[in-house]
Amino acid sequence: MYKARFGCQNRSSAVFTFVSLLISFSGGVFAQRPVPSPVQKPAQAESGVVKISTNLVQLDVTVIDPKGKIVKDLRPEELEVYENGEKQKITNFSFVSAVRTFDQKEDNSAKKGNERGIPVPTVALRPEQVRRTIALVVDDLFLSFESAYYTRRALKKFVDEQMQDGDFVAIVRTGAGTGALQQFTSDKTMLAAAIERVKWNPSGNAGISAFAPLRPSFADQVSAEGGELKPNEPGNLASGDAAFEDFQTSMFATGTLGALRYIVEGMSELPGRKSVILFSEGWNEFERDEHGFTQSGRVGSYLAKLIEEANRASVVFYTVDSRGVVYTGSTAADQLTTPSASGGSPVPGPQAYSAVMSQRSAQLFDSQAGLLRLAEETGGFSVKNNNDLAGGVRKVLEDQSYYLIAYEPDSDTFDTVQRRFNKIEVKVIRKGLTARYRSGFFNVADREVLNRPSNTGSPILQLQRALMSPFAVNGISLKLNGLFGSDRSGSFVRSLLHIPAQDLKFTDEPDGSKKVQFAVWAASFGDNGAPVDQITKNYTISFKAADYQKVLKEGIIYHFTFPVKKPGGYQYRVAIRDPVGAKVGSASQFIQVPDLKKGRLTASSIVIENVPVKMWDKLMDPNNTEVRSTSFMDTASRQVKLGSVLRYGFEIYNAKLDPSRKPDLQTKLRVFLDGKLVLDGEPIAVDLRGQTDMRRIAVSGAVKMSDKMLPGDYILQVIVTDKLAKTKNSITSRHIQFEAVN
Repeated sequence: MYKARFGCQNRSSAVFTFVSLLISFSGGVFAQRPVPSPVQKPAQAESGVVKISTNLVQLDVTVIDPKGKIVKDLRPEELEVYENGEKQKITNFSFVSAVRTFDQKEDNSAKKGNERGIPVPTVALRPEQVRRTIALVVDDLFLSFESAYYTRRALKKFVDEQMQDGDFVAIVRTGAGTGALQQFTSDKTMLAAAIERVKWNPSGNAGISAFAPLRPSFADQVSAEGGELKPNEPGNLASGDAAFEDFQTSMFATGTLGALRYIVEGMSELPGRKSVILFSEGWNEFERDEHGFTQSGRVGSYLAKLIEEANRASVVFYTVDSRGVVYTGSTAADQLTTPSASGGSPVPGPQAYSAVMSQRSAQLFDSQAGLLRLAEETGGFSVKNNNDLAGGVRKVLEDQSYYLIAYEPDSDTFDTVQRRFNKIEVKVIRKGLTARYRSGFFNVADREVLNRPSNTGSPILQLQRALMSPFAVNGISLKLNGLFGSDRSGSFVRSLLHIPAQDLKFTDEPDGSKKVQFAVWAASFGDNGAPVDQITKNYTISFKAADYQKVLKEGIIYHFTFPVKKPGGYQYRVAIRDPVGAKVGSASQFIQVPDLKKGRLTASSIVIENVPVKMWDKLMDPNNTEVRSTSFMDTASRQVKLGSVLRYGFEIYNAKLDPSRKPDLQTKLRVFLDGKLVLDGEPIAVDLRGQTDMRRIAVSGAVKMSDKMLPGDYILQVIVTDKLAKTKNSITSRHIQFEAVN
């Protein structure tokens, strides 16, 4: 419907010198010319946020029928809420559906014009567009080689078939550190790359299969004639090596739970229905003392704290035992006999086999207990003894609708003398229905426990936390745009950071000028979690009164360049701290850097520039010698004014050449609004006039943004076809997201 409102041009003219932005940056910080004011963002709805304060307790309740289906037609009088056994008066009751319906006709429109597998670009979600926030956590500290394979298959099925529009997803590994791919996103390409990194962790606590092969020390306890297990004998699971194994398992378990607490902490301020799907083989929350008896230890304490923080952050845990249906008997890998003094090997008796099964059954039950408790006490459920892991994930996704209920607590709720923990109980009056809900909460209000890491600790620690976190810190709203390119020295990524001056605290100087200070920490991370390059710097900038007003409107641009030593996936992250305003902000971007040495057709990132129509007319005048570019600012802010002209430029690498050393290339432009195709351009041959380096072919074009178009988030996609290349390697694409404003 918008085709008539667009105008497209593709001219290889000297006026498009702004493409050189890719190769001409120099270091520094610059104030930019004013940009159009952004569209006012609607306030983020709090319907999905569980609150615990001295005047309100708000919780989510899932109600299911005997078949496990969500019940959506419950009335307020059919639910009763009890706190510490006392019935509470419900002050708010509403049903929140996290399942988004689709118009198949509209969904297919996005696929129109799709050529030879070129994917439809994904729009980065705004907070108000997020329907579900899902962390798929792979506990590779407790994941065997076999389970890692099946977990990876379930994750692929989720991304390819089960992920919906409005899903904000991260794939996080508990033993991987802050990898480049562990970031919340709606980009399926990035999630697919993250899945490829899900592998067995040889440094973890799990082996090749669900159970470690039994050693001869176990056979020593059960003789070939059928002896009895003696708990305190050397070599028994309750002493010696087993005690060390208990300690080692405890250390790994606390590591997993610590990683989960970090995830919950970061998810507390994210929008939408917040869920964690944990793939793990579980852990035992109890520890053995010197007499072989079990008791709650460090793991149980860590688990209790995790449950409390999850309940406060409105994060529901669903746990999936990745082992599926487990065989607990002996296998060929087990050594149930030891050589006798005469050199022969005795045959194990029935009691030995029975002991193996008994021991492994107990181990399985103990490891699943922690997963079950974590899920049930946060309002979720546990998937266990089920080989269909993808089916378990599907069941979790069907569980995302809930009732939001609120009540006013009495004066004793937060009285530390009266009680430490407030137990919640929800009863469903309608016969046959079951409610799932949080077990309760400790008697401390949110404002006393929510101590965000972004504004606590030393300045360096604040920056480090913001930089390393897989969650954006929004004390200072940053925009990061990384640009992949290549020159004679090799591949590189230049990152542009737009800093809104309104979020910074300026101080008055004696001469009437304004001063601002901020510290920047920028880094690139490889997909193995290790930092590759980093920059740290402090800035103090003074502005005269007239310049100060301009800076408030324009913002500040910071940019940095990192060479790329080898191709692959990289996460570019920046953290900034304002010491005067005591604010911290962070931003990140994932970039897949191609391997140009393979000779495949590739394009650089796209540079854009917003030009008023009158200036565009002057630029198109061949007699006009004045060339003014705002591409630096516009590429950083990615904001375009309706009623203007959007220019774009990029470079093409590895184009095939004919005998005359000339390429035969064409480009096609597509524009999307909220995932729907609104402009499907015609293929245009690349103009080679003025091109001197056929290894790096500069391409530019323009789109007229009609003032009758709707404001919102657009994606400009360019498809490049090499008519001289083989079909398999003849096409590539690049895209850039921008915001159109009035």
